[in-house]
Amino acid sequence: MRKLREFYIGGRWVPALSKAGHTLIDATTEQPFDTVALGGRNDVDAAAMAAKLAFPAWAASEPGERMALIRRIREIYSERVEDMARAISQEMAAPIELARTRQAPAALRHMTNFLAVMEHFEFVRQLGPHAPDDRILMEPIGVVGMITPWNWPMSQVALKVVPALLAGCTMVLKPSELAPLSSVLLAEIIHEAGAPAGVFNLIQGDGLTAGARLVEHPDVAMISFTGSTRAGASIMKGAADTFKRVALELGGKGANLIFADAEEDAVERGVRQCFINSGQNCNAPTRMLVERSIYDEAVEKARTAAQSIAVGPSSAEGTHMGPVISERQFDRVQSLIETGIREGARLVAGGVGRPAGFNRGFFVQPTVFADVSNDMMIAREEIFGPVLSILPFSDEEEAVAIANDTPYGLTNYVQSSDGARRNRLARRLQSGMVEMNGQPRGAGSPFGGVRHSGGAREGGVWGLEEYMVVKSVSGWAS
Repeated sequence: MRKLREFYIGGRWVPALSKAGHTLIDATTEQPFDTVALGGRNDVDAAAMAAKLAFPAWAASEPGERMALIRRIREIYSERVEDMARAISQEMAAPIELARTRQAPAALRHMTNFLAVMEHFEFVRQLGPHAPDDRILMEPIGVVGMITPWNWPMSQVALKVVPALLAGCTMVLKPSELAPLSSVLLAEIIHEAGAPAGVFNLIQGDGLTAGARLVEHPDVAMISFTGSTRAGASIMKGAADTFKRVALELGGKGANLIFADAEEDAVERGVRQCFINSGQNCNAPTRMLVERSIYDEAVEKARTAAQSIAVGPSSAEGTHMGPVISERQFDRVQSLIETGIREGARLVAGGVGRPAGFNRGFFVQPTVFADVSNDMMIAREEIFGPVLSILPFSDEEEAVAIANDTPYGLTNYVQSSDGARRNRLARRLQSGMVEMNGQPRGAGSPFGGVRHSGGAREGGVWGLEEYMVVKSVSGWAS
C-alpha cells in the first residue's frame, strides 16, 4: 500500500522524510504483509506547521460549517465501511465479523453522537442573571496531537478527531504503528469530504520518536493519548515543559461483582465480555468477584463458557475469537498465564500454549483462573489478553474492598437484582464508569477513568469540551 510510505500533511500525500520503517505482521499467519514508514522529527514538524497555519481560519469557521464536514465524512465513511472493516481485520487481527459489526461502525456512532451534542451546544454562554454583561466563551484550544492505540483503532481515533474538528481545532494524528491501515483510509475519507488543507494531518511512527516529538512540540497545545499507563506517565512528563493540556485514557483492571441474586446468565455474560476482541480491551471485566454462596457454581459456568468459545483466523467468517495482535503481546500473555499457575491460582480453562489445532499464529487459549487472591500478579497486572481471574467474596463490604484494591479505575461492573445495592455500589466503586446488569452505557456517555486509568472523558458533551478553553469576558454588548 503506497500510502503507508506517505503522510497526509497540509491536504496532500507527501513522502515520509524519515527512511525508517516497521514491518507489519499478519497475526494469523505470522507472515509480513507490508511496511509502514516511521516518521521522524522533521515529519512531525511539517505536520505541526500545517496544523498551525490552518488553525486561525478553522477556529473562526461557523459551527454549522464544521458540522457539515462531519456529515460528509459520515456519508463517505458509511459507503466505505466494508473497506474499513477489512483494513481493521488485517492490521490488528479482529475477526472479520467483529470488525464489521463492532470495530468499523464505532466511528459512525461517535460521529452521530457528537453531531447530536453540537445541535444544542452553546459556544457563548451567559455567566448568570447576577452578571448580565458577563459571557463565557468556549473556544478551540489549538493544535492537538493525537496518539491512538491499535486495539479499537477507529473507535479511539473517532473519539478524538471528530470532537476536535467540531470544536474548531486542527490536529496531527499518530496512530499505532501496528495498526496504520485504518487511519490511512480515514485520511482518504476526510480528504474526499473536503476538509480544508492542514486541518487534519496524519503521520505514522512509533512512540519513542514521532510520539515523543509530538508531545514536546512547542506548537502543539494539547495531547490526547489512549494507551498504556506506562506510556501515559511518560507523556505527562514530556508535555510539562510546554504546559500542554494532556488528556489520558489508559489501562484498566475492571472488577465484575456478581452477587447471589444476579441474573442467570451473569457469569457467562461476564466471561464473553472479558474475551471479546481477544481480551484486548482496557475496560474488560478481567476480575470476576463472586459471592461465596454461588462461587463453585459460578466457576463451573465460567469454565463451560470459556470452553465454548471457538478460536479461528481473522479472515474466517463467524463469531470466533481471533489471535492477539503481535508476538510481543502473545509472549506477554503466555508469561502471565505461567505466573498465575506458579502463584497457585487454579486453572479451570485454557492455559499455556496455542489452542489445539494451531501451530502458528498468535492465538491464545481462552483462559480462566479460579481461587485467585487480589495480591497475585494476574489480579494486579493488565494482561490485555483472554485471561479471566475469579475471586470469592463474603459480603458487600469485602467486594468493594477487593474491587477498589487496584491502582486502576476505568470500569467496574455490578450484577444484582437489588436496586438499592446497585446504587450504593455505583457510588462506592472507584472508577470512571460503572455498568450494571449487562446494560451498556447510553449514547453520549463519557468514557474515561480515574487514577492510573487516566482522567480523560471521551464522548458526549464532555468529549467536546475537552478540546476547548474557557474564556471569561465582562462588558459584553448585548
